[in-house]
Amino acid sequence: METQVPKGQKYIKKFIYYAALGVPEVDITKYRLTVTGLVENKLEFSYEELLKMIDVDYVRDFHCVTGWSVKDVRWEGIKIRRLADMAKVKENAKWAVFYSLDGYTSVVPVEDVLHEDAIIALRMNGKPLTLESGFPARPFIPHLYGWKSAKWLTEIEFVDKYVDGFWEERGYHERGNVWEEERFKGNSGRHTPKRPIL
Repeated sequence: METQVPKGQKYIKKFIYYAALGVPEVDITKYRLTVTGLVENKLEFSYEELLKMIDVDYVRDFHCVTGWSVKDVRWEGIKIRRLADMAKVKENAKWAVFYSLDGYTSVVPVEDVLHEDAIIALRMNGKPLTLESGFPARPFIPHLYGWKSAKWLTEIEFVDKYVDGFWEERGYHERGNVWEEERFKGNSGRHTPKRPIL
């Protein structure tokens, strides 16, 4: 659990919800989450299958790049590293692209996606995600700003070359580390991802 607020952030009591492309309709009976790209095994999961795989229940703060944070949020979900192991992500994968039901995308270096705390969040504060908070699923990586946590997640694609996501093409940072204040491109130079040892 974090003990201090990152530089440039202040705690507020409740989430402020954003939907850059509008809130999509979700047909949970047809919903699927896929893992694709540079993998040996393409994966596909229904919402019910994901719920049965929950293996993380922790409390972590949420940080928005606009300067607000919510303290001590309880998250339940699945370690992304577990899905990566199941998919057998190839050695040349350097980035993961998150695709959302509304057409939103975000891109994250592979070492952050495979971090011990990086999860596919399915429940928040003891309840399923609400539609406005990203139901049915969203990635959550505590040390990255919230725009990387793509709501209404439908696909994780592992790729070998960087590609801008929705906010990255509008000048936001390639990685977005909260503790290094990587808000915009050029804050600390272009990030070169490193493959972690699994």
